[in-house]
Amino acid sequence: MEWNLGRMESELRQINPDLLQPSKSFKKTSSGTITLNVGGYLYATQRQTLAKHPGSLLEELGSGKKPVQHVDSMGNAFIDRDGPIFRHILNFLRLGELLLPDDFKEIVLLQKEAEFYRLPELTEAALDWEQQQAAQHEPAFLEVTDSHDRSHGLKVYCSDTTFIEKVKSRLVQISKSRLDGFPEEFEVSSNVIQFRHFIKSEMGSRLVLKEDSTFVCTLECLKLETVMLALKGGFRLLTSLDSSRGSVVQCEALHFVK
Repeated sequence: MEWNLGRMESELRQINPDLLQPSKSFKKTSSGTITLNVGGYLYATQRQTLAKHPGSLLEELGSGKKPVQHVDSMGNAFIDRDGPIFRHILNFLRLGELLLPDDFKEIVLLQKEAEFYRLPELTEAALDWEQQQAAQHEPAFLEVTDSHDRSHGLKVYCSDTTFIEKVKSRLVQISKSRLDGFPEEFEVSSNVIQFRHFIKSEMGSRLVLKEDSTFVCTLECLKLETVMLALKGGFRLLTSLDSSRGSVVQCEALHFVK
């Protein structure tokens, strides 16, 4: 029996025109994209994404400066490194910043991978993230001291600078019906505020609570506001100096921890 291959091909095309076409899953990627096999995990991205940091290994691979030494069975460039961690490396290239979940436990591995790919910016970002996480897990201390001397006033120290910012955002100076913001003269550092006086030399100038415009004219009022912010923020009172006055607000020193 003689086979007519041309006729068979013609009949097959009539049944399913795509039957003899290359599989769509094996289409060649465009020149602007590239697929990398990193430790068995496939990542597809634009070549310009890999080129974000000139001099890096990924920039050399994406631009063709460095020939591909190993390929997988599909012809993709193969990199024998940790596959799951490469997700964070690629996102760093895409976003320009390092975004990691709070429970991320492989920061040391990420730093090692950043060194392999020659990405010093990522190494630095990973170190900053690690330091920030360590700072968040350290206890925060708050000290409120009142010497009952107008020249020294009320001093608020907190190791957590975000609490200092909360205090500053709660208070505002008002002068002649104009809001002037938090007075810079009370800012000692990012961790310390020291209120030495409350009534400015300018007539009608006062410190007020920002939300309800209640006048703050005494140390006791301001101290009470600070204590309330501390308790609402999760701080707990450790010690108080000279509580014989009958009120925590009247103590010379209050120490909190969070």
